[in-house]
Amino acid sequence: MDVRRRRRLLAIVVLACLVGGGVETWRLLFGQDGLLYHPRVAGGGFLVAPYVQLGDAPRAGATESLAILWQAEDRDAKWRVEARDVPGAAWREAAKPTWQRDSRQTAGPRRFYQTTIGELAPGAEFAYRVKCNDTTLFQATARARKGAGQPHRFVAFGDGGANSYEQMAIAYRTALARPDFVMVAGDLVYSKGRLSEYLDKFFPIYNSDLLGPSTGAPLLRSTPMLVAPGNHDLLERNIDVYPDALAYFLVWSMPLNGPLATAGARNTPVLNATEAHSQAFLDLAGPAYPKMANYAFDYGDAHWTVLDTNLYTDWNDPTLRAWLEADLAAAQDAPWRFVAFHQPPFHSSISHGDEQQTRILAEILEKYRVDIVFSGHIHNYQRSYPLRFVPQRGPDGRPIEKLGRVNGRWTLDTLFDGKTRTRPDGVIYLVTGAGGARLYDSHQNGNNASLQEFTARFVSNTHSLTVVDVDATTLTVRQITATGEEVDRFVVTRDK
Repeated sequence: MDVRRRRRLLAIVVLACLVGGGVETWRLLFGQDGLLYHPRVAGGGFLVAPYVQLGDAPRAGATESLAILWQAEDRDAKWRVEARDVPGAAWREAAKPTWQRDSRQTAGPRRFYQTTIGELAPGAEFAYRVKCNDTTLFQATARARKGAGQPHRFVAFGDGGANSYEQMAIAYRTALARPDFVMVAGDLVYSKGRLSEYLDKFFPIYNSDLLGPSTGAPLLRSTPMLVAPGNHDLLERNIDVYPDALAYFLVWSMPLNGPLATAGARNTPVLNATEAHSQAFLDLAGPAYPKMANYAFDYGDAHWTVLDTNLYTDWNDPTLRAWLEADLAAAQDAPWRFVAFHQPPFHSSISHGDEQQTRILAEILEKYRVDIVFSGHIHNYQRSYPLRFVPQRGPDGRPIEKLGRVNGRWTLDTLFDGKTRTRPDGVIYLVTGAGGARLYDSHQNGNNASLQEFTARFVSNTHSLTVVDVDATTLTVRQITATGEEVDRFVVTRDK
């Protein structure tokens, strides 16, 4: 960017801050070193600008780390990442970047780069810069994961990657909320989970150089995003026809502590391709496939379990259930337990009304005192009453799932109102699938007669995101529309 264009952009940003966005917009765009959040590219280089990830670091520690990922042209270059913990401090070099070459032509030849910045104080802000051949191409700030006892905020939504104006507005509103991280409950890109779709419908919006309701936000470069796989992310596995499918396993770096590590095993997204194409994908994905489809991590005073609930997974399988039980059992000392997966067990939409297969998880979630389940798939917002569910069982004692339906009996805590009564008896199920794709069932909005009795709040006429503030004893949950209106709020409390 030449000097005149940079000055012109700076003038526009300053004016926007003063007129419309104020201090918050200024702080979003300018890091601790006073540097504008945009990639400064010298003679090309980035195909995807740098972004931060939690990496394979499921547990919080005395010191923290974050992964930095980017994609660049398929040519030899000397890449280096440096970090500094406070303004004016000396820059220190991160681990030497590793890379994988993707020579497939669908999205264009490229190299996937990754490095790790370590020795970060929990919750501390830091600056980082990416150099190529000793020239700084990019600089941003980020914040290390917060540890136990540190209050934090996260945003959750699903079903965003449609390249719509609503997706851009949700990205913008997410950035204004200043979350410590973002959880996306599946359907990251439409409609086949391809790398080319990420390049068109995801990175330009969530890692936009400009902050605005019609452009998106420079979110990914400073805020870790963690994701659950949806049907549009992993069901397309014919990489003979779509060589860049299953990009979920290429563009994310999340904990590798899931239960399934063998390619082609039961309950995994089995490849549909020739041996040569399959091997090319496996070489690129490395240990992420298929292990990263399910994972768990800690953040602040909360433990998260993220599940793949696509149709090829059978959550009646003893191996999967044992892993889930072991993970949640080990997290009983965490003040809060959250679970995220794409397909919701309990919802009132006419759309996908027969997809109830994840109800077979309810007893485990109740047994280990999960507080809230976050799902997408249904393109609107719904909140259940706290509930307990007893499914019908077969002769083997397992819950019966037939053609997607799981019948049973639920018990509702209708006294919980999230205002004066804030201690729920049961699990709260949130559908937060209004992240940018076309809305579902807007005709049901305000039609309470069309809702199931377990639904406490139903908003299907506007796109929205979930903002959650967490400390050791209190959750404050708000549902915010793309224009900033609050359409739901509830509080959950617990003893210290």
